[in-house]
Amino acid sequence: MKTMMSLDGAQIVRVSDEKASRLFSEGYKYVAKSIWKEKVRDVEKTHDEVQDEKLIRKKTNKMSKAQKRHARKNAN
Repeated sequence: MKTMMSLDGAQIVRVSDEKASRLFSEGYKYVAKSIWKEKVRDVEKTHDEVQDEKLIRKKTNKMSKAQKRHARKNAN
């Protein structure tokens, strides 16, 4: 895998080695993977996506079935 960026910097892509050689001949240049991580992969999420993540990560204090069973067993 190679990371390629268009000469104007508008597009950054991760491609196979073979496709990278074709893109290089078309005017793309090789760049570090860290640039792709910053600009493409780790782009700021929208407000709705952040809210959805918070709802998913909400933690509860409910005991699992196994914990309840264990508590009943130790109480007797």
